[in-house]
Amino acid sequence: MPDGKRLIVRLPRAQRIADIMRAAREVFVEKDYADASIAEIAERAGVVEGSIYRYFENKRDLLVKVVENWYEGMIDDYERQLAGVRGTRNRLHFMIWNHLQAIHEQPGLCRLVFRELRRGREYTTSSMLELNRRYTQRTMEILSAGLEDGEFRAGLSAALARDMIYGCIEHHTWHYLRGQGDFDIDATAERISDLVLGGIAGIPDSPLDRTAERLERVAARLEAAAD
Repeated sequence: MPDGKRLIVRLPRAQRIADIMRAAREVFVEKDYADASIAEIAERAGVVEGSIYRYFENKRDLLVKVVENWYEGMIDDYERQLAGVRGTRNRLHFMIWNHLQAIHEQPGLCRLVFRELRRGREYTTSSMLELNRRYTQRTMEILSAGLEDGEFRAGLSAALARDMIYGCIEHHTWHYLRGQGDFDIDATAERISDLVLGGIAGIPDSPLDRTAERLERVAARLEAAAD
């Protein structure tokens, strides 16, 4: 190579984008969105700042693309594993365990989703909302299957049960996402599963069912007396 000349290696577009997203993910997780800078992302990716704007509109767009990439990989892995789980109760338990594992393994990315991407008004029309629907749709399918098979209480609202599950998980793990303490994935999944299944399972001749029947009979007698 002649003196004074520098060998320039041009990476394929896909590789350049992958390098930028890898660096961005590292910086966003380490520093959160507000303190992350395009300059540092570019330095870690080994590119100039202008190269980032060739592929991404701005820092917000880069954040969205990073989280989308993580979400899509997580959904694919989740669906592949869920396909091997049989039985409504086992599938519901696996879903709870899998969600807890995702939070435990990637608290930084989860914080970015909760703090940055779900708060803005644009979330209702964003790709993130659609990804979240895809992710939780499997839970709705599990709950609906349990209703059809008579494993869950008749009249159960699958949407409310879904919200109860994810709300419980998010509330229970929020201290961990703030960097305060830890939680055991397996033990937490067992406790939440027991709580949820105990509340929605169709248990024949249980004290709760008998109480409900007595209340229905009382209501019927009161209605008859009123007539």
